[in-house]
Amino acid sequence: MSAHCQLTGTKPGFGNTISHSHRRTSRRFDPNIQRKRYWLPSEGRHIRLTLSTKAIRTIDSIGIEAAVARIRARGGKA
Repeated sequence: MSAHCQLTGTKPGFGNTISHSHRRTSRRFDPNIQRKRYWLPSEGRHIRLTLSTKAIRTIDSIGIEAAVARIRARGGKA
């Protein structure tokens, strides 16, 4: 599963892990990605989205219909 949010577009960030001796090694900061299933009343079916936890809270706020409209406006598949 790719670490990419369909609603917000959040992707992994990259940086360094710095040890006690101050040696630096590459690391990746992954967003908290979850797969969630929603009922889409306008189409009468379920859809499965790959979302960050922030996007899940956004859907709770704006509703699934508005969220799907945003995803499709960005050119995503929902």
